[in-house]
Amino acid sequence: MSMSETRWFEWLRWGMLLGVTTWSAFGAAQEPANRTQPLSPESLHESVNDSVRELQEQVRELQAAVAGMRSDWQRTRAETAELRRELEEVRAGTGLRNAVLRDAVAKPATSTANPVAMGSLRNVLENWAPQDQRAEDPKDDRKEDQKKSEHAARLEEEYQLLSGKVDDQYQTKVESASKYRVRLSGIVLMNLVSNQGVVDSVDLPTLAYARPPGGSGGSFGATLRQSEIGFEAFGPTVAGARTTADLQVDLAGGFPSVPNGINSGLVRLRTATLRMDWTNTSVVAGQDAIFFSPNSPTSFATLAIPALTYAGNLWNWVPQIRVEHKVALGEGSSLIFQGGILDPVSGEVPGTVPGEVAGEAPGTSYYRQAGPGEASRQPAYGTRIAWTRNVFGQPLRVGVGGYFTRQDYGFSRNVDGWAGMTDFDLPLNHQFSLSGKFYRGRALGGLYGGIGRSVLFSGDPTLASTEVQALDSIGGWAQLKYRPANKWEFNAAFGVDNPYASDLKYFEYPQSYGDPTLARNQGSFVNMIYRPRSDLLFSAEYRHLKTYSLTDGGNSAGHLNLMMGVLF
Repeated sequence: MSMSETRWFEWLRWGMLLGVTTWSAFGAAQEPANRTQPLSPESLHESVNDSVRELQEQVRELQAAVAGMRSDWQRTRAETAELRRELEEVRAGTGLRNAVLRDAVAKPATSTANPVAMGSLRNVLENWAPQDQRAEDPKDDRKEDQKKSEHAARLEEEYQLLSGKVDDQYQTKVESASKYRVRLSGIVLMNLVSNQGVVDSVDLPTLAYARPPGGSGGSFGATLRQSEIGFEAFGPTVAGARTTADLQVDLAGGFPSVPNGINSGLVRLRTATLRMDWTNTSVVAGQDAIFFSPNSPTSFATLAIPALTYAGNLWNWVPQIRVEHKVALGEGSSLIFQGGILDPVSGEVPGTVPGEVAGEAPGTSYYRQAGPGEASRQPAYGTRIAWTRNVFGQPLRVGVGGYFTRQDYGFSRNVDGWAGMTDFDLPLNHQFSLSGKFYRGRALGGLYGGIGRSVLFSGDPTLASTEVQALDSIGGWAQLKYRPANKWEFNAAFGVDNPYASDLKYFEYPQSYGDPTLARNQGSFVNMIYRPRSDLLFSAEYRHLKTYSLTDGGNSAGHLNLMMGVLF
């Protein structure tokens, strides 16, 4: 084999070793990177994950490189086989030459062959082997062949190792009907719950009620209906914008009417968004969290609904179209402007408002009926401005937002709903941070404000003589977070929602689609989150609820929740 072929083998060997080393180093670096940023519930539904996206792009490049190396390896094996064949021919020729030499040496003693003939024979024997092997010893040929065989065996072993690692990464790919990538994610979460007192929902309590006669005064249960699954699709680049789509569902959509149906949660749509992202501008369409009130307390005990619902936390997953634009103010500082239109929800249960579909009885939900917001024939409007700056390696963020909606309850009874709010995330140092949200508004039942009520009625809502009073409310929440290490996190939060007493007492016997007598609701919790791995978590939380009513004063309840979750 020529020196050029030998050098080619050496280059191939070192190239593959360099590829394996680079891949191993990248894998070792990636796992700690994932562990340094514990996943919180609010970040579980974001399509951030730039490191994962870069990993998949590099895996794709690695797969292409391996395919090229496989082709080169097949060509190398063919060339090696050809070289071995030629070497065998040379070995066979060498044996024949030795036999001829022996005969030639023996014949001069018994034969009369002339010197000219003997010289010709020597010339033939000297020119028997190929030109590049005439001066080589057969033993050197065998040693060289053995070295190349060992080299080929090592290359084969390294190739199999590299292919195995690539196959492990390839198993994470989700096939789609198109050529574009799809990523699967989610969490399998189990909650063990114990309640002291009477609450509105055993596993997702938001309100405390008085103990009924004969009641046990508590409850215990377990559920997995807060488990989630999500799909993220990466589409083409359109007009310079990266396109993505995201779908999130869970099992908290109610219960089937079957025995033990509480353990068979129904699938529910949470969010479904489509995004077009330019360098500093984004357009988002779909069902998503309300962008003008973005943050929520950190809790895995209430993953199906954000923590402190009905206790000062305005939120909803609403169909919307919004535009976002980022303006850089300097190194590590920026402003973001957001604005859009939303489906004008008002908080009613589907079917509670009589519809206009012939033959459909009030209270059914097969047909979609226009609620008061949709009956106004215009969308809701939202806007927000936020300032962000990096402090202690974390984003310091302060935002202010506004919301407006019109609601039509028939017979020219129109109500304007609105809200002004502020949200903040304040890193205090590398371990402590403070976050929260405050609001003031009216007719905010669609955003879980006013303890879920937008208006109060003086009587039957379907009668033209019934008056409508918009419910004013004020509330908010604050949370202190402590992270002593990447694997540990402790949170303490408090929130309150306080409708105006003057509105609650405006009618002597008010009616509403919620309890019209609820005057104030308070919620507080402390929790611990432990993440031994990036895909495994354990958490414990204690929550206390205090709900005040116009008729029976305040009622309290305690809720203990133990959780285990596996993320994928």
